[in-house]
Amino acid sequence: MPAARAADRLTVCPHCATVNRLPSDRPAAEGRCGHCKGALFDGHPADVAGAAFERHLARSAHPVVVDVWAPWCGPCRMMAPAFEAAARELEPEVRLIKLNSEAEPEIAGRLGIRSIPTMMIFAGGKRVAQVSGAMSADQIVAWIRREAARAA
Repeated sequence: MPAARAADRLTVCPHCATVNRLPSDRPAAEGRCGHCKGALFDGHPADVAGAAFERHLARSAHPVVVDVWAPWCGPCRMMAPAFEAAARELEPEVRLIKLNSEAEPEIAGRLGIRSIPTMMIFAGGKRVAQVSGAMSADQIVAWIRREAARAA
């Protein structure tokens, strides 16, 4: 692998969780994973669990938005298409991921989840914003842009 340039960014593959370097002189939207060859940004929130969740938060150079949800939650299911639409609009500037709180109760507990759906923005591995309750795609995009700008 060539030496990293100062402006290169790291991103985690949504398919295999491999950390990839995005060269600063190439569009991030065209990036492909060096391991699985999948698109690094495909406009779909990645369902992540365990180590992959931790890797996204710790190794991503861009903000990561987490939608904490559960399959039995009606508002969560109602918001899923809106979160998907937000991913199409915001990637590659922001990574959107989904965490199933029923499948990952330890992580949900560590995050202090008390109600779902809950969205959180992480920048540099730290939580910078959180909101609970279902939102429309426009509301999600506006909230992410506002809070990510504050954190920058």
